[in-house]
Amino acid sequence: MFTTESSISVLIARGKRGSDLSPNTSNMESCPSVKNVLLLDSEGNRVAVKYYSDDWPTNSAKEAFEKSVFTKTQKTNARNEAEITLFENHIVVYKFVQDLHFFVTGSEDENELILATVLQGFFDAVGLILRGTVDKKEALENLDLILLCLDEIVDGGIILETDANVIAEKVASHSIDAGAPLSEQTISQALATAREHLARSLLK
Repeated sequence: MFTTESSISVLIARGKRGSDLSPNTSNMESCPSVKNVLLLDSEGNRVAVKYYSDDWPTNSAKEAFEKSVFTKTQKTNARNEAEITLFENHIVVYKFVQDLHFFVTGSEDENELILATVLQGFFDAVGLILRGTVDKKEALENLDLILLCLDEIVDGGIILETDANVIAEKVASHSIDAGAPLSEQTISQALATAREHLARSLLK
């Protein structure tokens, strides 16, 4: 099932409203949701992952899924555009860059375009956070920011935000100098400021 791009924000907004209702409401059942977001390296190892479903109840089950989905997709050409596959009764959208593999998983009846929009938002936000150098080394050095990025995109499976600029700004604002409003700094400056403060605290 596909929808027009202009409908994505409406569907996500419905999901946000639905998250305030009781779990038994039809709104909650129909709102867009994500089961996991994975960032793996070129060998299928974890860089950053978040699960929002009990479909994988143990860490072993999660790791097995990661290895399996990596093996299934590693030979595909997902570097220019995102690809979509049906895997173990789940829809998985994915995209690769350098030695990083990005995945977003939803239920088999979830809207593929919404999942692809979440993936692209995560992909682009990581690019902003890493200032264009998107590879495993930079990702590991900025792992705390990437995990914050995931928290800004999805909460408990409910999609909160897919605009990469908004996501990156929110991540930067977590560590920004209180004396310098975000509006007066670029995202790169804000992230650099956060890094400088961290370095100073370690030297004290």
